[in-house]
Amino acid sequence: MLDIAALAGLKVALWGWGREGRAAWRVLRRRLPTLSLTLFCSEAELADANALGDALLAARTDATADALAAFDIVIKSPGISPYKPEARAAAERGTRFIGGTALWFAEHAGARTICVTGTKGKSTTTALLAHLLRAGGHRTALCGNIGLPLLEVIDVDDPPEFWAIELSSYQTRDVDAAGVRPEIAVATNIFPEHLDWHGSEDRYVADKLSLFTGAAPRIAILNGADPRLAVLSLPDSEVRFVGGEDGWHLRGDVVHRGERAVFDASEVPLPGRHNRSNLCAVLAAIEALGLDAEALAPHAATFQPLPHRLQTLGTRDGLTWVNDSISTTPHASLAALDCFRSRRVALLAGGHDRGIDWSAFADAMRTQAPVAIVTLGQNGPKIHDLLAPVAREAGFALVAAVDLADAVAKARTALGGEGVILLSPGAPSFGSYRDYTERGRHFAALAGFDPEAITAIPGLGIA
Repeated sequence: MLDIAALAGLKVALWGWGREGRAAWRVLRRRLPTLSLTLFCSEAELADANALGDALLAARTDATADALAAFDIVIKSPGISPYKPEARAAAERGTRFIGGTALWFAEHAGARTICVTGTKGKSTTTALLAHLLRAGGHRTALCGNIGLPLLEVIDVDDPPEFWAIELSSYQTRDVDAAGVRPEIAVATNIFPEHLDWHGSEDRYVADKLSLFTGAAPRIAILNGADPRLAVLSLPDSEVRFVGGEDGWHLRGDVVHRGERAVFDASEVPLPGRHNRSNLCAVLAAIEALGLDAEALAPHAATFQPLPHRLQTLGTRDGLTWVNDSISTTPHASLAALDCFRSRRVALLAGGHDRGIDWSAFADAMRTQAPVAIVTLGQNGPKIHDLLAPVAREAGFALVAAVDLADAVAKARTALGGEGVILLSPGAPSFGSYRDYTERGRHFAALAGFDPEAITAIPGLGIA
């Protein structure tokens, strides 16, 4: 276990100057004010780092293997892959790479943590968990990958009773590295994603599941309908599956606990059956905490949906605009289309090319295609070429766009003034936008809505 105090006297560097990197610097300066630090950042970030006036911080841009190998510990931002050649070479020479998540867990070994991961639905699941716990009168933190880095809440004067923590595949190994067992860990599903960061599908799955296979939570809540999760062997954890008839599951829109009907979720503001299924995982986690999940279930009706996740912006001139910018896999795009299967839809698909296979998506379009698909982004041409023969066979419109503004214009034309314009790109925004939120905000502006009104995540922080 490596906590912050253990960094004293070591050669320590920060790698990355995003929100997590800045949070790490603040914590280290507060806890270890005399520790010399080196920051590896981009040219564009140098001025910001130098403006801090920290005489013990040396900012540089040469994150080479030799430069990284000069340090005992490198605290890296989540977006930087430990599988980069320079990182692997430095690690072979003894440098240890950790993230802020590992430092937080090492400092909070006794905390009552509920960690949520999964390829799809983890943010909504984590937020819904915090919402229901708070409805039961329990002071709860909502933090992690959802938008509040753990290092920003590492020092809390009045700690919460529970910590609802979202973890991305970039962070799950950090929990294992911290040597601390979470009380509960939840997995919603596993699909290929972030292959450019992880290097392969197998490594992505292994990294994602390390929260369970390595960190060994006291109780693991797993989606029994997911083929990778259904066969997971966890001898050091109590495993509880959701989705089966002997546990928490859906029958239609009604949540059941075994044979007992608990709650009609049809009016819960969770778009898509997959999100309502994740409600079952939330209730299983609450039950695992020793609380009355059945009593808290009806409070799901007052949950506020998160921005950029199947977010209906509104209707203008006969067109309904739906912002699902968080969608970064073809599976997510399919789930989004399923929510609007009774409507006329123009889907905007494509973005950064991470090498993910769209064949299953193309096959699905043979029987469940929307009115139109507009392709864009780096992998737009690849998606377009794959879909072209399917479009001719199934009879849907397939149009290529040069950017999001062009895609919106062509979706308008394809729908002819009636239907749903659905941004569910199935790919990240890298290259065109800073992140999915910026992409979603631009989409809102193009639709004529106020981008500022759609971005806040309800309940973030401790309450």
